Amino acid sequence: MKKWSWLFTFLLAGILLVGCSAGKKAEDTKDQTKETAAEVENKTEVTSEEPITVLKLMEDEKVGKYLADADGVTLYYFAKDKPNTTNCSGECLENWPAFYSENLEVPKGFIKDDFGTITRKDTGEKQTTYKGYPLYYFVKDEASGDINGQGVKDVWFIVNSESTFSQ
Repeated sequence: MKKWSWLFTFLLAGILLVGCSAGKKAEDTKDQTKETAAEVENKTEVTSEEPITVLKLMEDEKVGKYLADADGVTLYYFAKDKPNTTNCSGECLENWPAFYSENLEVPKGFIKDDFGTITRKDTGEKQTTYKGYPLYYFVKDEASGDINGQGVKDVWFIVNSESTFSQ
């Protein structure tokens, strides 16, 4: 009989240990899930913020100082545009892609409030503006510092702090 009581006690102790450790594992899993959710939330907060585009002021012997994106790619305006309205679409937009950035850091000599955003009626996409005029790239500018679009058809011009827009 003593033999069976030891066996019974041993089995009961084993069952209790297994049950307690399973409960502990479940709590650990819950804690890990909570930590994982918190980590994901923190990562989402960090990645949901739009990156800042630092605009540069470049200089060329022929045209002087002009505005470029963070990679040194020249920004242009189209003289046929109107404030907060683009008149470049279709084939024009293929050659003069729209520039857009949500968060800009502007170089000395520029006022951040002079930059804004419009939503294009033709594509529904956003486009950055300077003093209300939409900004563009030129497809034939292949390297940083290229200004191949300056003066094209007497309607495409670089942007600088002295840019004046006819209305």
